[in-house]
Amino acid sequence: MTAAPVDVVGVLETPLAEGLRELGLDLGLAVQRQLLAYLGLMVRWNRTYNLTAIRDPREMLVQHLFDCLAVLADVRKSALAGRRLRIADVGSGAGLPGIPWAIVESTWSIVTIEAVEKKAAFQRQAKIEIGIRNLEVLSQRVETLEAIPCDYVVSRAFASISDFVAASGHLVADGGHLLAMKGVRPDPEIQALSADWVVEDVRRIAVPMLDAQRHIVILRKN
Repeated sequence: MTAAPVDVVGVLETPLAEGLRELGLDLGLAVQRQLLAYLGLMVRWNRTYNLTAIRDPREMLVQHLFDCLAVLADVRKSALAGRRLRIADVGSGAGLPGIPWAIVESTWSIVTIEAVEKKAAFQRQAKIEIGIRNLEVLSQRVETLEAIPCDYVVSRAFASISDFVAASGHLVADGGHLLAMKGVRPDPEIQALSADWVVEDVRRIAVPMLDAQRHIVILRKN
């Protein structure tokens, strides 16, 4: 496995550990190093490929990594926790939240779906360099995918909830859920949903070191 650049490790090792404690995620040193390697790779690629508008490594740690792991902590507590999950990450971008989830939960099967090839190429490189065996990267539009029944289908700043449901609903297995990661509580988007899908819950998520609102909207088929 390729290690993260020294500057990223030196700057982020301590705040990563602090944030994980706040989230209640007890991760071994090897997993923490994989997370730092992923951030380090993102920093390097971002200089050329513009994977994300956030460029400061500390801000990436908080607004990308902690943001994704805060939701993961919530999924862990769900009724489906305790068995091997299949999860699709739609409009994954640089692999968020799919890659951090795959690193932390090695028994889960994670599929990331990203139509922009340069971003999918980054994800494939991360899979190789970091050694993420439970990750599959698909470079295509989600609407064109055949059904791959998943326990959870997640999106992070992908689209409106209605668009997310329309594009991705066919990937949800019987009894599965859609998870929309949002900033402020998206009540207008929720009100615009068709009757085919039901909002099961809207939860506010606390992200370490972030002074901003975060919510997840959990949906199931009616």
